[in-house]
Amino acid sequence: MKIAKKITAVAIICAVLMSVAFTFTACEREPSAPTLIWWMVGTSQAGFNRDMRVISDYIEEKIGVRLDIRLAGWGEAAQRFNTMINAGIYYDIMFVDGGTYNRFVRLGAFADLTDLIPEYAPELLEVIPDLLWEGVRINNRIFSIPTYKDSAITAFFFWDGYFVDKYDIDLTRTDFEYLDYVFRKMRAGESDPRFHPFRLARGSNPFIFDIFDGLSASLPPMGVRLDDPERRVINTLLEEDLQEKLRFMYSWFRDGIINPDANLVDELPIGRPFFMAQAWPSVAYMFADTEGVERYEAVPFFGPSISTGSIQGSMNAINVNSRHKGDALRLLQLVNTDTKLRDMLHVGIEGRHFEYIEDGTLIRRLRTDWPLSNFQQGNFFVLTPLDTMPPGFLDEIRAQNEAAAPSTVLGFNMDLEPVMIEMVNATSVWDRFAVDLTLGAANPDVLIPQIIEQLMAVGFDRIMAEAQRQIDEHFGMN
Repeated sequence: MKIAKKITAVAIICAVLMSVAFTFTACEREPSAPTLIWWMVGTSQAGFNRDMRVISDYIEEKIGVRLDIRLAGWGEAAQRFNTMINAGIYYDIMFVDGGTYNRFVRLGAFADLTDLIPEYAPELLEVIPDLLWEGVRINNRIFSIPTYKDSAITAFFFWDGYFVDKYDIDLTRTDFEYLDYVFRKMRAGESDPRFHPFRLARGSNPFIFDIFDGLSASLPPMGVRLDDPERRVINTLLEEDLQEKLRFMYSWFRDGIINPDANLVDELPIGRPFFMAQAWPSVAYMFADTEGVERYEAVPFFGPSISTGSIQGSMNAINVNSRHKGDALRLLQLVNTDTKLRDMLHVGIEGRHFEYIEDGTLIRRLRTDWPLSNFQQGNFFVLTPLDTMPPGFLDEIRAQNEAAAPSTVLGFNMDLEPVMIEMVNATSVWDRFAVDLTLGAANPDVLIPQIIEQLMAVGFDRIMAEAQRQIDEHFGMN
């Protein structure tokens, strides 16, 4: 019994000493770094958490915080982010675009960063052009960090060089009348009945509505012409030049120039003979590689133009309830200014996903399964270029941004709250018809009157009147 009591006493003394020692050690230890939660859109891959630890170690060395990137799938992101906002689920940073930004700001979901940026991330004001800040302002306040990338819209035709040579295509012509002539020549000249010169899918953008500023309302039938000095809100579906393009689309769909399942499929086979894309000239090299085509000829046909909508294609906002707003801003500043971090977020971990070559001036991918999308993250112009891209492509993007003509309503974001019920119903009407109309699967001369009738029945005229009132007030045109 005495031995047992001695053992017990010794154990107690040891436990006390260990507790005291642990307490002193804990007091001396630096506080653990906060971990910031950043939501993006994408699909996680095996090993992603392991790779994020490497990135977090680097960020912690730089600014004393760690990073937890969480990914919402492409098809579910909009709904998931909406649920998170409504349910008050905690996060620090969220990727947003024009489809969600305005609405979430009006709900009070995002922190007002106007006065915080100069304090915590002053370099952001230096590296991101003033015009982009103008595009993310709501009521003259900043609620997100815009991504400095191909922020202006410059749309290109991409012609497979094989068909350019075979059909002697004039690359100086970009009007739909000439497209019609060439498409019909190609369709008749190819023996395969499954050959369609202009292949489309439900997510394709034939740039029908891009001559209008959509006022951040995500309702294409309403807009202001980009160059209209009077800033008149119009029903875009009534514009003759838009209707003429839709008539061409319908004739192409009807005659097999557009694939007959364009309004049903979500993906397209590679090797397209022609397509349209927002891009820059040298990206033709990359498209040729991914499409398995020997060469593409890039022909600009629209822009460059910059609008609130084009700027708001990629932004990152901070949760109004984030416990680490300053740290989140310092992280976003690092992402936009630090090349090493920017490269890791772009292509992964050095030695596993990529390697630096040419004395560190180029990146060679070692694998292609990195799940993060570059356009969501930050400044393109601090990236180390990939060796698959032609030299100078970043200069092309910068030049297009600088040459872009600003929309006459740049900086205006419509407050949808006064007409929210009408907007919900009008959006529902538009969504029922949009794919068939824009991809040529329906006759616009028949469908447009039906769309307009149904829009008017749910208050479209009130939406337009409210948009005009807000524009006049915003720009002092009363």
